[in-house]
Order: sequence, then C-alpha cells, then structure tokens
Amino acid sequence: MSTAAWKLPPAEIEARSFGIIDEEAGPHSWDPARWSIVRRLVHTSADFDYVKDTVISPGAVEAGTAAIKDAALIVTDTKMALSGINRSNLAPFGAEVICLVDDERVVQAAKAASSTRSQAAVDVAMEEFVKAGRKTVWVVGNAPTALYRLMERLREDPSLPEPSLVVGLPVGFVNAYESKRDLAASGIRNFITNLSRKGGSNVAAAAINAIAKLALAAA
Repeated sequence: MSTAAWKLPPAEIEARSFGIIDEEAGPHSWDPARWSIVRRLVHTSADFDYVKDTVISPGAVEAGTAAIKDAALIVTDTKMALSGINRSNLAPFGAEVICLVDDERVVQAAKAASSTRSQAAVDVAMEEFVKAGRKTVWVVGNAPTALYRLMERLREDPSLPEPSLVVGLPVGFVNAYESKRDLAASGIRNFITNLSRKGGSNVAAAAINAIAKLALAAA
C-alpha cells in the first residue's frame, strides 16, 4: 500500500469511517440525533450489532444534551471510561467527569462488603454529589454491579433526584445483559443501553462523546 493510501489526516479517517458505516448499516429507523450516537458506538467497536441492539429511551438524547450544557457531573464506573471521554468537548459547558474507584472510602467499603469498587463508588457518589443536588450523568461500561446498585439506590429512596441520563453498557457474561434488560424496565426515564452481552468502557465513553458533540452543535 502506498503512503498516500494510509497516511491520512485524522478528520478524513473519521469521515471515511462514518461513510462506510452509513453505507454498510443499510436502512434503519434511527433519527439523525440518535443515529449520531449509534454510529459512534459502531465506529468505536466495528460492530454493526449496535444498530439493532441499542435502546435509547424517548427524551434521553435531549436530556443528556441539556445536562452537559448545564454543567452536569459525569460519573463513570471505570478509569478507562473516564479516559475515553473527550473532556475538551465538555469544557465549554463546565461539565466534569469523575471516577471514584480509587477513592479510599470506596476501597475500604468494597473490602468490607466484598463488593466491586464500582458498586461501592455508587454509594459514595450518591452521598457526596446526588444528595447535595448535583445534576448527574452516569456512565457504566464495565460493572453490572454498579448499574444494579444505582437502580437499587433509586428504588430504595424515591426522594433521590433521578439522573439526567444513565448510559448503561456493561460488557461481560455475568449479569451484563441482565442489568441492561433491567435498566430498560426500571422506570428510569432517560437511558442509553443495548440488549446484549456486548458493551465496554470504550463504547460507553463513545456515547457520551456523541452527546457532547450534539451539545456543541446546539450551543
């Protein structure tokens, strides 16, 4: 292959990739805003199953976009998801991204309960930010336990403010699909998920990056 064939500017690589995805995906029922998210999931994973398996609740995109524009706190379950979110696109709105899995309170709570740190981090974030009235977006790409704990806390205490958006895309074989199925049936109004075992921190971060792009376009 010649140098000219592969030595392409990043913007051209992305544009060509999106063009290939649009062509190979074929007909679908996604509107432009939601397709921009689904296409980003496909782009990140090279997996066209997201075209048919993704579930985006009515109003989720609009709520997520509004939350970012309103400087929401984005809470991730892993440092990988944290690293994958493009914070330069959030900076104009003052939105922040955090991951608490290395917080000493989380480490000790997880040890005491023999739970995952991602699960324990939900409780710390609830106490420190949600109960203080902070608008939140939750991004779960790895730990079904975090997604289940989030749903459990909201179910146990109806006075807690509902998240502006929950991106629930954990990957794996133990409770990954089930947690996403239960998210879709949970009554949480605004969510993005997929009904399969597939997912991951990179895919969850991609969903937020797509929403941030929509927020920038609307600013």
